[in-house]
Amino acid sequence: MSQDAILRGYQSLPPEAQKQVADFIAFLRTRYQPAQRKTRQTRLSAEAFVGIWKDRDDLQDSSQWVRETRIREWEQKQ
Repeated sequence: MSQDAILRGYQSLPPEAQKQVADFIAFLRTRYQPAQRKTRQTRLSAEAFVGIWKDRDDLQDSSQWVRETRIREWEQKQ
């Protein structure tokens, strides 16, 4: 399909359909836009939140902690 045929097809559509076409084109442009590289990389170990739970004895086994928390919360709601 040529660009002229596409343009004629677009122009023959009602305004609402033209808006949908324009929205779809905007979506495709963002989808196929090259990924932008991050300008700043931070080492995860330098983040303040790393290690905030290291001294918590109740979080040694995170799966067990989640199970116990769910049981405790579900019992309160019943």
